[in-house]
Amino acid sequence: MDASRSSDATRWPLILLIVGAGVVSAFQVGKAPTALAAVQSDLGLDLATASWLLSAFAIVGAVAGIGIGVAADHIGARRMAVGGLLLQGVCGLVGSFAAGAPLLLATRVIEGIGFLAVSVAAPTLIVAVARERDLGRAIAVWGTYMPVGIALVMLGAPLLAAAGWRGFWLMNAAVLTGYAALLAVGTRTIAINNAPHGSIARDVRLVLGSGGPWLLAGLFAAFAAAFFAVFGFLPTILSDRLAVGSATAGVLAAIAVAVNALGNIACGLLLTRGIRRPTILVAAFGTMALCGFGILGSGPAAVVSYALCVVFSAVGGLIPVALMDGAARHAPRPELVAATMGFLMQGNNVGLVLGPAATGMLVAAWGWSSVSFLIAAIVAVAGLLVFVLRSHPAEVVPSP
Repeated sequence: MDASRSSDATRWPLILLIVGAGVVSAFQVGKAPTALAAVQSDLGLDLATASWLLSAFAIVGAVAGIGIGVAADHIGARRMAVGGLLLQGVCGLVGSFAAGAPLLLATRVIEGIGFLAVSVAAPTLIVAVARERDLGRAIAVWGTYMPVGIALVMLGAPLLAAAGWRGFWLMNAAVLTGYAALLAVGTRTIAINNAPHGSIARDVRLVLGSGGPWLLAGLFAAFAAAFFAVFGFLPTILSDRLAVGSATAGVLAAIAVAVNALGNIACGLLLTRGIRRPTILVAAFGTMALCGFGILGSGPAAVVSYALCVVFSAVGGLIPVALMDGAARHAPRPELVAATMGFLMQGNNVGLVLGPAATGMLVAAWGWSSVSFLIAAIVAVAGLLVFVLRSHPAEVVPSP
């Protein structure tokens, strides 16, 4: 038994420390849209070039998720999490001196690798620390890292105005480096006793040869595509529907993103009380589809549309936690949880790339109301995947 599980009580302060690593990493996701206009103006970038600052993370994750997950299983989740924070910090430092798009975009791509390293390693640390009865709640708390981090950095826009985007990048680099040291010290007692690993290629084959990871990754892709079809353009939607300025739209968007964390916590409570994962997924996806018609249709009043955005975000928060909780139970072997989580993140990032891209094309051709039908189609596919998942074994296969 590892040291962190030597007592009957879950070590919640340690779990919150690990979640904090995700929050400061999510700052790096939110800093790009927050500073986009300032970067564009300073470097003289057109919108097409500047938009790559937003998608660099997703492209890396769509390609390298399972590889980083397998690496975490082989070199250790703790080393991977600390290293991921440091890598993001170094890239933020270098990026702050960029004189043009090439260097800045290159640092964003490498930042994406560090972000993904933290995203796949931290849940493995949480699984090692939490008692079985608290695992659902612990994963739910972890699931809040993205909305909390993005919302906080959006609300930090006054710092951007005071320090400029380069100073904003440097502040983020300092936070990441300091937190890496804090995490390294705080998690030194965690010992993950995994069975001996085979080759990296063999581990990849095991994950890719198992049905559970594919179903979970497909559901994560569906969630991300549907969610970011709306939230990737939320400030624009709010400006159009509510006729408010960009600053007010940004604050309203940050509030709606933050509400997503409530859904994360609610899912953990539901799982703890024995509500089955497929039930949670069907209810959440279905509600998102209904809200999509209200948000993007021309009928509802502006205030109603915003209220539906908040509901859309809250119920959307149920889905990632249900899927991440499933990663620990659908991994082909107990020692491949991080690899399975990496594959889920790969699905998430595929959806993050495809959802906004499809939205942009549909809006250009048929207007915002057409996006509601895209969301409904995605939800229909998700429903089929949930139906298959219901009959799939939900526990890891013991190692021989």
